[in-house]
Parts: sequence; C-alpha cells; structure tokens
Amino acid sequence: MTTTTQLDPRPYYRDALQWVHGLLAAIRDDQWTLPTPCDEFDVRRLGGHLIATVQRAKIIGDGGDPMTVPLVVTDVADEDVAAAYRESSDSLWSTWGPDGSLDREVQAPWGRITGAAAVRGYLNETLVHGWDLAVATGQPVEADEKVATTALAVAPQVLPAEPRGGHVPFGPVVASADDAGPTERLANWSGHRR
Repeated sequence: MTTTTQLDPRPYYRDALQWVHGLLAAIRDDQWTLPTPCDEFDVRRLGGHLIATVQRAKIIGDGGDPMTVPLVVTDVADEDVAAAYRESSDSLWSTWGPDGSLDREVQAPWGRITGAAAVRGYLNETLVHGWDLAVATGQPVEADEKVATTALAVAPQVLPAEPRGGHVPFGPVVASADDAGPTERLANWSGHRR
C-alpha cells in the first residue's frame, strides 16, 4: 500500500501552481495593497513571495542554495506578476520533471531533506499562500480537492502542531470551521486564519 508521503508530489504541485497562477491573473489593479491573512504580506508582497518560492524550489532541485533568492521578489511590476509566476513555474520542470530524482538529498531553507520532501513543502506553501491570496482578493478559496486533501494528509507529519514560532515560522494551529474545505483546513493547520 502506498502512503501519502510515498506519493509522487509533483503532479499535485503542478496543479497547485496552476491554481495560484489563475488567482494571480485575476487580481484587480485596486487589490494590490489589500492585507492578507498572512500578516507579513499585502497582496503585492505575497505575489512577490509566491514568485520567490517557485524560484527557490527550482534552485533546490538544481542543487543550489535557496537562500540566494530573496523572500520576496520586488522587481516585477504588478501587471507582470502572473506572467513571472507562470514563467518561474514552467522552468521548474526542467529540474523536477519525470527524470528529476525525488530520492536525492537537497538543501531546503529548513534543512537537508529528500527532493520529494522539498516538493511537498513547496506544495504546502503554494496552497496555503494561494488560500491567503484568494481570501484577500475575494476569489474562491479552495484548490482542487484531491490536491488539497493530499497535502492536508501529509501536513501533520511534516509540520507538527508543536513547536511553532521562533525558528519554526508558523503560528499555532487554528481550529477550522465545520464547513471548511481541505485548502482552508491546510491553511488553518499552518496557522493562518481569515
């Protein structure tokens, strides 16, 4: 039997990237300065952070140091954010495509881990920050149910409820509403609330 942590995370990550691209492409000109559920970011900074996460995932797959990419990409005009995100996302697959080894050890911002664990980490980040973006801009907050459910099943294993804060850059787990979907539940597990 294949467990959730043994599943190839790349197809789920690809779907999550496409979902977030659609969210970024639908941002109106008057929404870039809106706050998001992630206190660090308004919509503009969150867009720049989302680009940075994809660039970091690419560098990790290439065997480089992800900390060479800033936390937020700031040199992209608002009207070009969606295209820059798409371009960065498309470039991932030269590294993480079918021939990309998920078993090799890579350097992620949170330590040395397998390539599969790195992709799962960025899948989580993509879905959670996509949810943040959707909440902030009034767009549908749920990604594809299979993608979000798969990420949610792994989340407690890769991001335990304790410890949080300090060197673990996540807030305490937030209780989910009874009617919350899997993307919102994942965001809540990651410490994000509406």
